Amino acid sequence: MDLRKIKKLIELVNESGIAELAITEGEESIRITRYSSMPTSVPSQQTIPTARVTPLSAQAKQTAVSSSAEDFVQVSPMVGTFYATADVGEAPLVKVGQRVSQGEVICIIEAMGMTNPIEAERDGVIRAIWVKDGDEVAFDQPLFTIN
Repeated sequence: MDLRKIKKLIELVNESGIAELAITEGEESIRITRYSSMPTSVPSQQTIPTARVTPLSAQAKQTAVSSSAEDFVQVSPMVGTFYATADVGEAPLVKVGQRVSQGEVICIIEAMGMTNPIEAERDGVIRAIWVKDGDEVAFDQPLFTIN
């Protein structure tokens, strides 16, 4: 497989939003994955243009949040970029300690060039925000703890 073809496949994966692509041609094969299965750490005070996202397992979600039985973890319904504000320069849609109602827009996730308002799945108080503005999020990744 030539380098131009590999570059074109990488562009296809990035533009389409798919997580993984595997192709076999005769004895040659290639596998392109958008997200690493290894967690990454980000040094403080450093800007990194792309981020790798590792979805948390169900067990990790349980240990990551408060032990209160009433806590509810709202997860991302899609892969995309998390935005805490509706427009650049505005205040965040929600803050820790703020009361929200079911159906209220609590964040925006941009996926494939489209902005998608994400609504609170239940009434309650925001107890934790698990991602930062501009972070890449994976499907089923925790976004908020609400109780």
